[in-house]
Amino acid sequence: MRQDKSEVIIIGAGPSGAVAAGLLRRAGRAVTLIEKEVFPRFCIGESLLPQSMAYIEAAGMLQDVVEAGFQFKNGAAFACDQKHAEFDFREKFTPGWGTTYQVQRGPFDKTLADAAVRMGADIRYRHEVVQADVSGEKPVLSIRPQDGEAYTLTGDFLLDASGYGRVLPRLLDLETPSELPVRHAIFTHIEDRIAQDANFDREKILISVHPQKRDVWYWLIPFSNGRSSLGVVGRREQFDARADMEQLRAWVMEAPNLAKLLEDARWDTPARHITGYSANVKALYGRHFALLGNATEFLDPVFSSGVTIAFKSADLAVKALLRQLSGEPVDWAEEYAQPLMTGVDTFRAFVNAWYDRRLQNIIFHPGKQPEIERMISAVLAGYAWDKENPFVARAERRLASLETACALTAD
Repeated sequence: MRQDKSEVIIIGAGPSGAVAAGLLRRAGRAVTLIEKEVFPRFCIGESLLPQSMAYIEAAGMLQDVVEAGFQFKNGAAFACDQKHAEFDFREKFTPGWGTTYQVQRGPFDKTLADAAVRMGADIRYRHEVVQADVSGEKPVLSIRPQDGEAYTLTGDFLLDASGYGRVLPRLLDLETPSELPVRHAIFTHIEDRIAQDANFDREKILISVHPQKRDVWYWLIPFSNGRSSLGVVGRREQFDARADMEQLRAWVMEAPNLAKLLEDARWDTPARHITGYSANVKALYGRHFALLGNATEFLDPVFSSGVTIAFKSADLAVKALLRQLSGEPVDWAEEYAQPLMTGVDTFRAFVNAWYDRRLQNIIFHPGKQPEIERMISAVLAGYAWDKENPFVARAERRLASLETACALTAD
């Protein structure tokens, strides 16, 4: 069997893998990425957060993304029955990028991957990791190409950026159940045909809440080509055995604002679904490896945090890894796991508050104070690691006290 070697091996060429590769190549390190699929390929997680732009820039991929022509994004809009609220991410507590893009993930992920190749990374598409051994002095992967003979690949360190594939969590028995309830999502892409004079801002993602079932919500993410990503999320028991497209269209008809916006839409792409997408792991790193992005923990799509967490994990892991490869001692708990979980825990607090309606009550309250709105806007823009922000440093307590204050001043 052929035996290959590389300095750093990355499983997966999606956003976290590509950005990690870019960061490593800028530091002069050899990188091999093993990708099961061929790009471009369909994926959800299409509304980026402004915090993501800093990592794209640091990886040397900003020009590639800017020139790709994706839909400009400057905020988020929320709707529930007759209530409406907006957050402009340029008006936020934390300094940094205030704008980003809404992207079809097929071309976006390929843009990043192609940039990694341009920078000297070796990406092997249609190669599948079937076994991982991290017990020796160096990690060893057994790899099966779609066309060709199986081989082994040995490296000095291994980063798992396999996303929903969760390669190392599966192979190394690292998976553990998420504490979040099991939810179900149905989604598709449509030619939205939204009229230019409609009350709709294509520079913002629209999050709509079902007017009666407040734990059911919809996303509408407009792209630059007249198309949109559309999805509905709820508890599994709220869905039935009908075909995905039939259910999705029925749910949209129950949200008056969406039904009106999409009355002329062309539903030309088969709908898909995913159930029980929230996930967790027993450990974020080991002696020779670290988990990135959705291979670590996936919360919920409501605040589009997945890609931002993926980029943040890549940035933290590469910084620690570069020091380790240079012979310096690295405390992966202190330098990687703990800092990463600061932001994950912030997003988790916001997700929990969304589903128990506390955050919905805050968002739709008519009397939000500007400074508090800027703090919340910063988190929604992805700045969930800024401990100067009280809604990061004490997320649960601040959300609870703010919701109580909103209830006392309601109507």
